[in-house]
Order: sequence, then structure tokens, then C-alpha cells
Amino acid sequence: MLVAAAICPCPPLLVPEVAAGAAPELDALRASCLDAVGVLAAARPDRLVVLGPADQAGRGPHPQGAVGSFHGFGVDLEVSLGAAEAVRERQLPPSLAVGAWLLSRADWADAPVEGLGVGEPLPRDRCLPVGREIAVSAPRVALLVMGDGSACRTVKAPGYFDERAEAFDAAAASALGAADLAALTALDEELAFDLQASGRACWQVLAGAAEGAGLSGRLLREEAPYGVGYFVAAWS
Repeated sequence: MLVAAAICPCPPLLVPEVAAGAAPELDALRASCLDAVGVLAAARPDRLVVLGPADQAGRGPHPQGAVGSFHGFGVDLEVSLGAAEAVRERQLPPSLAVGAWLLSRADWADAPVEGLGVGEPLPRDRCLPVGREIAVSAPRVALLVMGDGSACRTVKAPGYFDERAEAFDAAAASALGAADLAALTALDEELAFDLQASGRACWQVLAGAAEGAGLSGRLLREEAPYGVGYFVAAWS
């Protein structure tokens, strides 16, 4: 059963070494993410699953100890998923690498950790069963859910400006902050794709996992510093 969830954005810029001179710009966002991860630890789960958007190569399960790196972002830094012997057969996708970095900053050592790379185009009718399956995999399950909102909030955003982006992000932030499963499930897949919202599928996996759990939510932070919607929320 799902007992807690933390929802965090996944830009590699969250890692100060990647952000370099711009690192202070995201200090408050990092602090909120670590607060959300603290809610997971307080729930004392038997199993923690880190969800994150992934391309074809990164989709599917990643075991505890799986290694990710930020070499592709010009930084000689590696992270591993949880405290375990390094598993190098398959690299973590960037979103899960950021999740692993957050866990390392929070000194996570409370429960076994696994990762799941979720394809961004995964339709909701497949996301929900994935979440339900995760929820029944242990008596006390926690989720760290990585993913960004729209990438179209300004003309300098990765996806340029789209007038629909602000309303989409507002709806997503409201649903995540209220742990509103119906609203998360109702997020429009095609619109999310158009707006390059990488978190949509992961949020709908979360909605499936949280069915019947009776969790309440808090929105800890919402911002769009680079024209991309970033949300931090905690469910318990």
C-alpha cells in the first residue's frame, strides 16, 4: 500500500555541479525537494520506488545500486540508486539520476530503493495499472516521483511560448498539491505532449498507486524559472 509520495522536478540543473555559477538560482527548489524526500523517510516504507521520465533506452526497472552520471552535462559526477554495490550494466536515465542525487543528499538508507523509467508517451490507461501494481508490491510503499511541467512558459523556454502552458501547469500544481487523483488522471495526454510536460505519465502512475490510500497532499513549491514548470509536493 502506498503510504507516502514526494513529487519533484528533474532538471539536471538541480545538481549544483551541473548548474555551476547558476546554482544559487535553484537553492530554494532544492531545499523544497529535500523537505519532500524527508516525508518519505518519516513514513518508514518497506520499499521505495523512484519514478522518472525516460527515453527508450532508460525505460523499465533499474535495481538498487544502478549508476547514473552527469558526464553528458559536462560534469564528472556519478550517483547510484541507494546504498548498495554499484550496478553498471545499464545507466540510469537523467531523471532517475537526479532522483538518486536527491536521495544521496538526504542520506537515504531506510528501505530498499528501485527505479522505474517511464516512457513519456505512456497512455493513462497503462499508467494507472502500473501504479496499482507498485502499490501492492509491499506492505508500505513510498514513491519519489520525478518530472517537470510544461516547457513552454516563455519565448526562451525549451519549447518556446505556448499560451496553454500556464493553465496546464496551474491544473497540474493544484492536483499534485491536493493529492487529487481524479484531476491527475484527467490531465490531457496530447496537450502534455504538445507542451513537453515530461511528468504527466509519472504523475498518472502515482494516481494509480494512490487509489484507496487516502493520502493528503501539500504543494511545497511551484515556479518556472527557465520557462519550465517545476512543482514540489509531498503526500502522506
